[in-house]
Amino acid sequence: MQLVAIDVGTGTQDVLVWDTEQTIENALQLVLPSPTAQLAQQVRAATTRGVALALSGVIMGGGPGHWAINDHLQAGYPVYATPAAAQTFNDDLEAVREMGIVLVSDDEEARLAHVQRLVLRDLQWDALVAALDHFGVRLAPAALAVAVFDHGNAPPAVSDRKFRFDYLADRLQDGGWLTDLAFTREHIPPEMTRLQAVAMTAPADIPLLVMDTAPAAILGALDDPQVRAAPTAVIANIGNFHALAFHMAGLHIRGLFEHHTGEVTATQLAGLIGKLAAGTLTNQEVFTTQGHGALILDPMPSPAPWIATTGPRQSVLDPVARPYHAVPHGAMMQAGGFGLLRAMAAHLPEYSEAIERGLLIL
Repeated sequence: MQLVAIDVGTGTQDVLVWDTEQTIENALQLVLPSPTAQLAQQVRAATTRGVALALSGVIMGGGPGHWAINDHLQAGYPVYATPAAAQTFNDDLEAVREMGIVLVSDDEEARLAHVQRLVLRDLQWDALVAALDHFGVRLAPAALAVAVFDHGNAPPAVSDRKFRFDYLADRLQDGGWLTDLAFTREHIPPEMTRLQAVAMTAPADIPLLVMDTAPAAILGALDDPQVRAAPTAVIANIGNFHALAFHMAGLHIRGLFEHHTGEVTATQLAGLIGKLAAGTLTNQEVFTTQGHGALILDPMPSPAPWIATTGPRQSVLDPVARPYHAVPHGAMMQAGGFGLLRAMAAHLPEYSEAIERGLLIL
C-alpha cells in the first residue's frame, strides 16, 4: 500500500512516498523548493522582463511570493488576481486592492492579454506525479496527507496571530492531542481557508488528510526514540518563519507557545522555552513581542528541561541551549511527513495497523 505525505513549508516542501510493505527507512524522500519560493522566483523573472502578472488559483503560502509581488508592484508593473488567488495576500480583499493588485473575475483573467499567467497553489500534485514518473515511480496512493501553515480567516479587526493561537488552544485544551490539528477532507474547519484550498486542489478520488505544519513536525519528532523516552521535555519545531514549542510530560501536553522565528534572538527563544518549562510563560509576553501566544495547560514545572528540536532553523538554539536534534527514522527533514503518517493512523483507521507497524519505535 502506497501512502504519500507532503509537508509544505516556506523554504522547502518535503515529500515522503512510502510503500508500507517496505521499511520506513526505504521510503522515497524528496526535499524540494516550496511553492512560495518557486512563485517568488517566477515573479522576479517577470519583474526583470517588465511584464504584467495575472494570478489565478487558490490561497497558498505567502512569505517570499508575497514579497516578490510587492516588489513587482513597486517597480510599476501591474498585477491582476482572481479573488480566490488574491486571498493569498490578505483575506480582506479591500486590503489586497490597497496593495495595488487589480481584482478580476475568472472570465476577465482569461481575457487578459500581454500578461504572464501564474497559478497559485500549495499542492503541486500533477508536477510531482510527472517528476516521479521520469524515475519509474507511479504515484497512486491509498491516501494522501498534506501539511501547510494556516493562520485562518480572522474576522475583521481580529489579529490573525491571536486568531491562529486561539484556534490551536481550542483544539488542544481539555486533553486534546496533536492529531486533533489534522482533518479529513470533509471535516476541515471552514475558517481554515488554506487547508480548504489544499482540499480543493487535491485529487478528488484519493482519501485526503490535512494538518498544520508545526504540530505535524512535533508529532513526527516523537518518533525519535530518545524524544519518545524522555519523561519530560520541551520539543520545539524551529522553522524558517515560525517556532512552535511544546512542554511535554510523556505524551501529555503541559503547555505551548508559538512565535515568529525572525522576531526573537536565540537568547530570547531559550528564555521563552525556560519559562514554558517552568509553567510561568504568559500569553501576553509572547503576543506583545510579535508572537502568536502561549498557553499553560498544566503548570507543573520541569526544572532544567531537556530540549529537543527539529526544523530547518533549529541550529539557532545551539549556542545557548545545546538542544538534542531529533532525527526520527534517520531523517530530520521528514519529521513533518512522519507526523502526517501518525495523523493518518489516527483519522483513517483502515490504514492504522499498517502505519503503526511500519513506524514501530524500538
